[in-house]
Amino acid sequence: MTGYTLGIDIGTFESKGALVDPNGVIVGSAAKPHKMIVPKPGWAEHRAREDWWDDLKFLTHAILDQTGIAPKDIQALACSAIGPCMLPVDAAGEPLMNAVLYGVDGRAEREVAELTARIGEDVLLDRCGNALTSQSVGPKILWLKRHRPEIFERTAKILTSASYLVFRLTGEYVIDHYTAANFSPLYVVDKLDWSLELADDIIELEKLPRLAWSAEIAGAVTPDAARETGLAEGTPVTTGTIDAAAEALSVGVTRPGDMMLMYGSTIFIIELTDARVRDPRLWYAPWLFEGQHASMAGLATSGTLTHWFRDQLARDLDPADAFALLAKESETSTPGANGLIFLPYFSGERTPIHDPFAKGCLFGLNLTHTRGDIYRAILEGIAHGTRHVIETYRDVGQEPVRLLAVGGGTKNRVWRQATSDITGIDQILCENTVGASYGDAFMAAVAIGEAKADDIAVWNPVAATIRAEVSEVHETRYGLFRRLYEQTKDIARELSRPE
Repeated sequence: MTGYTLGIDIGTFESKGALVDPNGVIVGSAAKPHKMIVPKPGWAEHRAREDWWDDLKFLTHAILDQTGIAPKDIQALACSAIGPCMLPVDAAGEPLMNAVLYGVDGRAEREVAELTARIGEDVLLDRCGNALTSQSVGPKILWLKRHRPEIFERTAKILTSASYLVFRLTGEYVIDHYTAANFSPLYVVDKLDWSLELADDIIELEKLPRLAWSAEIAGAVTPDAARETGLAEGTPVTTGTIDAAAEALSVGVTRPGDMMLMYGSTIFIIELTDARVRDPRLWYAPWLFEGQHASMAGLATSGTLTHWFRDQLARDLDPADAFALLAKESETSTPGANGLIFLPYFSGERTPIHDPFAKGCLFGLNLTHTRGDIYRAILEGIAHGTRHVIETYRDVGQEPVRLLAVGGGTKNRVWRQATSDITGIDQILCENTVGASYGDAFMAAVAIGEAKADDIAVWNPVAATIRAEVSEVHETRYGLFRRLYEQTKDIARELSRPE
């Protein structure tokens, strides 16, 4: 390969871009923060034009200006973004409302329950590969139809974050199979296709994007998109995928038994498996490449909690240095956070409990506790939630062979060590932890035939291993963590009732 490939990723709180040379070396990068909108408890939204498309334009211009590389020398572009989201657009592709985000938005809880009762959990698991949860897009489309009928009437297509970017770049409405599997009950995994067999009253199939594999070329940069982004007209654009999948690819998750642990706004886990895993506690999707399988899990709030803590309880710190300073404060605490237990369920919880009514809880406070103790308790609470997920994988016979960690949270020594210690699993760190935008750049190289999936091990070799140090205090705290949820979940549900 003589040119470069570009990866763009839109995250929950930040967008990133990476320009990569033929050897996998990053020659240019940029980032831009944005906000997650929370109109009411249990809801989560983004503005598609401002938070997604404008970020992409900022990143492409910043990277081109930074590197001085000619746009024509960029051979291909791949995008990833948070998902699965629900974005209705009109006949011109213009957003009709804010995008409804992935599993952190639980507004369609009623629709989830009704569709599950009507179709049956066993049928959903068999045909769609997944139980219906707050992660599912189908119930959110039904919510739109019921609660925003004027918008639904004007809706020409339902897009997600990555498919919206691809449309703005190429004019093509396309979605990858990995993302589409989250549109239950509208996508059936035994046919790898859209279907109205299970629910014909949600939306017409022609209002959904066409299906393709992630590394397929979806189209080329249009003249209008070239003017807005600075990219060369005609640059190939791949179908793209969800950010977590691109993140997994970036660190070498390519074979069955490989598991990615992503430290992001949420903890997200992907394990490749020999065959489809059927369990309502986990999510299933065809992987990025035809013939491969993935089993997924995710907490609802993780890195989001560190942002919340900084913004609400560390206002005395400079935001630019706050996370580093809080990490140092947490190191003054001890494993077990001096007796504190934390439930990280600030937006309900996704896997494995799938409880939209779950609430955050800090238990065990006394007058000796410090901010460092509380911050450490948050990090350990997230790690306990991670262990609960990994135990679920063990329950279904999918013990990970390799655990590859990635994401901004890997820079936090206390968090990453607590995760290994509490789960009892060593974590592998690769040289490059940029994440999804790097995985996108690699996927673009695969799409144009300049790389094969296994080449990522050469692009991004292993740099370090975080060794697990199992301790009795963590074993005890984990048991209490599980009991605390069970003993407070009824109270949490009562608190969720309208007053």
